[in-house]
Amino acid sequence: MRLSKLIGQRIKDAPKDATSASHIFMMRGGYVRPLSTGIYTLLPLGKRVINKIEKIIRQEMDGVDSQEMLMPVVNPAEIWQESGRLDSVDATLLRFKDRNQKDMVLAMTHEEAVCHMARTEITSYKQLPASVYHLQTKYRDEARPRAGLIRVREFTMKDAYSFHASDECLNAYYERVHGAYERIFARLGMTNTLSIASDTGMIGGTGAHEFMAVSDIGEDTIFFSPCRSYKANREIAKSPFVIKSEAQLELEKVSTPGQKTIDEVSSFLKVSPSDTCKAVFFGSEDKGYANKVILVLIRGDLEVNETKLQNHLKVKSLYPAHDDQILACGAVPGYASPVGIDKSKCRMIVDPTVAKSSNLVAGANAEDLHYINYNHGRDTGWGEVIDIASVREGDPCPVTGAPLMMAKGIEIGNIFKLGTRYSKAMGVNYLDQNGKSQPAIMGCYGIGVGRAMASVVEQCHDQYGPIWPLAIAPFQLHIIGLASGKPEVSAEAEALYKEFTEAGIEVLFDDRDPKAGFAFADADLIGIPYRLIISPKSLEQGGYEFKIRGQKDSIILNKITAVLELTCRIKDELARA
Repeated sequence: MRLSKLIGQRIKDAPKDATSASHIFMMRGGYVRPLSTGIYTLLPLGKRVINKIEKIIRQEMDGVDSQEMLMPVVNPAEIWQESGRLDSVDATLLRFKDRNQKDMVLAMTHEEAVCHMARTEITSYKQLPASVYHLQTKYRDEARPRAGLIRVREFTMKDAYSFHASDECLNAYYERVHGAYERIFARLGMTNTLSIASDTGMIGGTGAHEFMAVSDIGEDTIFFSPCRSYKANREIAKSPFVIKSEAQLELEKVSTPGQKTIDEVSSFLKVSPSDTCKAVFFGSEDKGYANKVILVLIRGDLEVNETKLQNHLKVKSLYPAHDDQILACGAVPGYASPVGIDKSKCRMIVDPTVAKSSNLVAGANAEDLHYINYNHGRDTGWGEVIDIASVREGDPCPVTGAPLMMAKGIEIGNIFKLGTRYSKAMGVNYLDQNGKSQPAIMGCYGIGVGRAMASVVEQCHDQYGPIWPLAIAPFQLHIIGLASGKPEVSAEAEALYKEFTEAGIEVLFDDRDPKAGFAFADADLIGIPYRLIISPKSLEQGGYEFKIRGQKDSIILNKITAVLELTCRIKDELARA
């Protein structure tokens, strides 16, 4: 490809709304252009990268015996009604009516569509296990798209779905796909990725892992041990917090005039926040909580992990309870505890840090009063004891005991053990060896293709532009002809372009005879890994200047051997990728 003919201009300045490296450099380098908020056109350079990412994904999915297919992005709403998700998913699911007034949706994921297919095509245990995948457009009506391709409204995903006759079969296949994902991200050139245990979220199921590209712009918080034997998303991370255990002292009411917050109370009583019991009240719009408040007890130095709480309560949403809700159950805002409250108007969740600790400071449910020496089992003795604490950096690892490390991550892939969550609801049944109908046990596996491309840039760039790994670079070699008006140099560059192309190397040829600084700035913005510069100066030295993107130094390749040497180098590296 001649650079003079390439569609996609380089831009000198970063767009005003671009804050992440991938957004800035893919815009400046001519990889993408916005059509609307969160909706992007892939220009030729971007499409070439995406094609290579998809090729690697296909190779690895074929390698775990998954068959490629293609399901529609437009789904009839009735299949989402069957699964129970039509009303449970929020406004990110775009709903509309067709010309016949039939309810339709733009699919953000394809569990419903694949179940619709499977209930007619997979009918016998002899067909199991079975796996299918597709690469398809998705649409989520995101409220706040951000960071270019990191969070968008329209995007391409690789979805795979598997069907099994037993949990053991699903578990074995799940591990195969897990291995395939690790290979995919390594082949894409991601330098720092983690597979972490995660919450199942909207998809549901019995277990899940997320694949995270470690990056400061990530929206997810990851905790892991220094040896990485333990890794988890903040939403489910656990820690064996050090618990205060001592002889129980007598419960005593003390005056705390005007002291309401944990910091105020602990400072006033000259105790640590970890010696206090915090009462946090929530309400929910879910059925069963119209006249009931949710009281959470947690140690004062910790915060409630609302995802853990929601998962335990099996509610779709939580909100901070209003004062009138708190007062209705017999508690006093700012001085609340479970002592003496109305059990019928409250569901109480107790974190182990309160249930197991001794002699804590707790509210007395009276203005300006607190208890000291509160012991939950003795002084209250009811409530559901569940881990609902948010883990912090430096807390002990539940596996090794070492201080947990924390990082931000971009979710680039996820895998779920769905079980029979969808197959039972949608009638995906097969006949077993005894001729009895059984629901298929399912798994699902996703990779965001555009997000993967952006994540590579986040991990592989310098101040000048992206540094593409060879396996997914839009071109493998960037030839720059600095002829300075000398036809013999132009002819040499043209000949090299032809030779490398005929040798099967993907070449971007800067045939514009630009000024050196201009040409090199463009080359850095495009980010092709290998660069060959033909100039009067290089020819005087007997060859061509060779430079690897991201490295300062360059060398002169011998004119006679340059094509063979560089062709072999590129092909050998690609063979190992």
